Amino acid sequence: MEFALRSDQELLKKSVREFAQTEIAPLVEEMEKTCQTPMNLIKKMGSLGFLGVAAPQEYGGTGMGSLARMLMLEEIARVSAAVAMVVQCAHFGIAAVFWGGGQTVRDKYLPSLISGDTICALGVTESSGGSDPAGIATEADDRGDCFILNGRKTFISNSHVSEIAMIVAKTKEGPPKEFTAFLVDRRFGGFRPGRLENKIGFHGCTTGELVLENCRVPREYMLGSEGKGLQLALRGITEYGRTGIAALSLGLIRASLDAAVKFAGERVIYGKPITGLQSVQFKIAEIYADLEACKLLAYKAAWLIDQGRRADAEVAAAKFYCSEAALRCTRKAMDIMGAYGCMKDFAVERYCRDAQLLVPADGTNDIMRIIAGKAASAGREQ
Repeated sequence: MEFALRSDQELLKKSVREFAQTEIAPLVEEMEKTCQTPMNLIKKMGSLGFLGVAAPQEYGGTGMGSLARMLMLEEIARVSAAVAMVVQCAHFGIAAVFWGGGQTVRDKYLPSLISGDTICALGVTESSGGSDPAGIATEADDRGDCFILNGRKTFISNSHVSEIAMIVAKTKEGPPKEFTAFLVDRRFGGFRPGRLENKIGFHGCTTGELVLENCRVPREYMLGSEGKGLQLALRGITEYGRTGIAALSLGLIRASLDAAVKFAGERVIYGKPITGLQSVQFKIAEIYADLEACKLLAYKAAWLIDQGRRADAEVAAAKFYCSEAALRCTRKAMDIMGAYGCMKDFAVERYCRDAQLLVPADGTNDIMRIIAGKAASAGREQ
């Protein structure tokens, strides 16, 4: 069994780490204050190939795959989980257009999505709850050459910076109900951002509503087949959303470990650094163990996707375990730092706030347990 990364993956990891430290880190404080997405930074990342890391080469991507994408998001999240979330949602949008878009739509949007000139949001969740996609109330009325969309999407990442969005809407009441995916452009009219949410974390990645009011979407902007919108969305959520959350978790755990070790080595009590205290060493060891366990879960899930193999259970397990480990580890880093860990002068309190948002993202962890549990009960093995 080979655990080493390829040379191109190692090079990507190193270059992204350097970029994050030099280009993203100086912007974090301002993002925390304003909660605004630094769009010039996103465009710069696009020009360097970050947005197209898993995209096909014929449209300007690098086609390096899911594991490379995970390594990249992990390094970005070590500095800013908010920026990593913007990027991971952009990846999802690129995949949705490539998988479901016709040639005209692909040619029109993929180059600008990969370059960062256009940002895509994913509109699936509604106020009825993201865990029940069959409860989607947004409707698409078939008018022959177009569809008229009406509805409201909630808790949508990149809501207020995206020019386009993949929207899943009901096209048949049923039974059974049918849902179809569309690529909706703000230039169509009747499509706008609504309420902007005030989150505890991810300051720098906007989250809010997308509102559709008699929005006319040309038929050629349908993504995939009519009635197959949920399948397309769930594929993206599994292969891009949940693996992305696992990657962000890794970044936060790694950042927490770095912060805890640095603080413990510099904090002197009774004439000695607290790193020599057994209770502190235990917490550091537990963070390290969680980091290594999460790497194995997350990297394997990404590797399976790259091999074209079924990975829904592995992705679900990685998502719930890694996101909950991020909560544990950021809290332990705060504990090691005592009162300093609660101060905004130190980044660990931000890590803890950001980690909390990973738990409900792209499917609650109870739903992840159901997916993994069903696979385990069926005795499925890779």
